[in-house]
Order: sequence, then C-alpha cells, then structure tokens
Amino acid sequence: MSYDSESSNPDSRSRRVRRRALIALAAFAPAALAGWLGWQAIGAAGGRDDKPARALPLPSRTEQSARPGTGTATLTVTGTPRPASPSPSAPAQGGPGAGPLAGKTVVIDPGHNPNNFRHTKEINEPVDIGTNKKECDTTGTETNDGYTEAEFTLDVAHRIRTILEKQGAKVVFTYDNDRTFGPCVDERARIGNQAKADAAVSVHADGAAEGQRGFHVILPAKVKGGAADTAPIVGPSRELGVRIAGKFAQDTGMNASNYVGDGTALDVRSDLGGLNLSTVPKVFIECGNMRDSRDSALLKSADWHQKAAQGIADGIMAFLAG
Repeated sequence: MSYDSESSNPDSRSRRVRRRALIALAAFAPAALAGWLGWQAIGAAGGRDDKPARALPLPSRTEQSARPGTGTATLTVTGTPRPASPSPSAPAQGGPGAGPLAGKTVVIDPGHNPNNFRHTKEINEPVDIGTNKKECDTTGTETNDGYTEAEFTLDVAHRIRTILEKQGAKVVFTYDNDRTFGPCVDERARIGNQAKADAAVSVHADGAAEGQRGFHVILPAKVKGGAADTAPIVGPSRELGVRIAGKFAQDTGMNASNYVGDGTALDVRSDLGGLNLSTVPKVFIECGNMRDSRDSALLKSADWHQKAAQGIADGIMAFLAG
C-alpha cells in the first residue's frame, strides 16, 4: 500500500466472522460486490468494526504492507494496455455552482508526489498524526517497468475533478503537481478540514506481491489522541467508502481485493494521519496493485483511468445525494 507516508506498518485485525457468508458471495463478481455494498450502506449501519484487518508485511520499495484475504476473484484484461494520456485537467465548462452538486465541496488528494524521490530527507521528517508521529510522506510505489503511483494518482484525480465540476461541485486538490515534494500527511488532512469538505478522497494504488489483486477502500478507525478525534467522521466516512466501493466495482469491472478486507473491498485503519486528523468524511482508495502484472496493465491504461475516475466520482455523488 502506499497512501501518503502511511502505507507501512498497518495495525489491522481480522473482519467480523458474522459477515463471512456475505463476504464470500461479494467476492465472486463486481456486480455482486456492488449489490452487497449497497445493502451495507442502507441496512447494515449498526455494529461497525473499528478494528483493521491483520497485517502481513510484504516487500516493496515503499515498505508497503498487505494483508491476507479470502477473495479469489479474477479479472480478465482485454485490449492492449498503454501509458496514460495527458490528463483532462482543464476546468469543466460552466465551472462549479451549476448542477446537482452545486454548493458541495469535494477535496481530492492525489497520493504522493512525482518529485518525492528527490527529497527523501524532507519527506522522512516526522509529523504529528495525533496518536503518534509518522514520516511526512513517501515516494509511493510503481509498476515493474517504472510507471509511478504518483503519476497514476494525479491523472485519475484530474479526471475525477472534470466529472465532479460538470455536476457543479467545487473541487479542491491537496496539490496539483505544483510542489517540489509532499504535502505532508498532516497538511493533506488540514486542507480538507479548512475547505470544510463535504467529502474527501485520497487516491492511491497499492504495491503488494504478484497475484495479489483488486481494489480496496480504507476507512478511518475510531481513534482519539492529540489532534486526532475521528468519532464524528467514522460513520459518514464508512458510508462514503461503501458508496465508492460499490460504484468503483460497477464502473471498472474490477473485483474486491483478494488480500485485504476479506472480499468486502473495505479495510479499517487507525495508523493513517490523513484519516486520523480529518474532521470531514474521508476515505482512501487503493485502485489496484501496481506490482501485479494484470492489475498493472489496467493501471497503465488511459481508458481504465477514466473508468476508475468515473467509479470514484459516482461514489462521491451517490454519497452527497444522500
């Protein structure tokens, strides 16, 4: 994993046993997953589990950690993968304020920064995330042929912005390739808080082992310490995450992670400053595994970038529509 500087050392635990039957069904196909997640959003709000899944450290250049799961879903790649095309970053015609999302503010946080590897000293400086201290940021991961997570996240973020602005939303970025490194994880959270965002989403891609495939959404655990107090956002963040997971599966055709979340596509973590310090509903999405050959083919495809952006945007819109 590779969210902010926060991809290492997750303190996760296993999911609730009582969901195993639903989980097994949800993992078979994106359509089934989307339906199950919809049920979760509507009728399964009680008894939320604040304990993240158990961690199984795996090697990667960003000290990522992955977790075992029960999913066995597969995904067939069609067509010839290609590097992403230039991002559709121009503001949408009409701009914010004219559409069903008029008056709504969404913060999009493109994970990492393409220049972080040139500033390792700066990004390794610890920052306070409330419950403890963590490094400012990390370099992120990359595919085996060198396509970086930071390039991926920024392109998908631009596409999300275009979609949401066409619906009238005000979209705020934590950065837009306009900084030499970072921002640090505490600042990423602060930008969302200061914007009084109705929803905030941090876009990432994972760096696990070959054969570990699929997407998952990270939800904030209930934590309190220092400047961190997630109690007010745990519920709405879960709803946001469920909506995004369902739409992402539907729009991209990708299955839930087979190594995190036990097939639910949902994972709860308490060690991420970007979530711990947030005062607005916020989630992270790991769009796939850049170190798996089949997932990476998708993650390098401009066409699939657009599907991923649509899935994330559709999930945000569903959440904001209530």
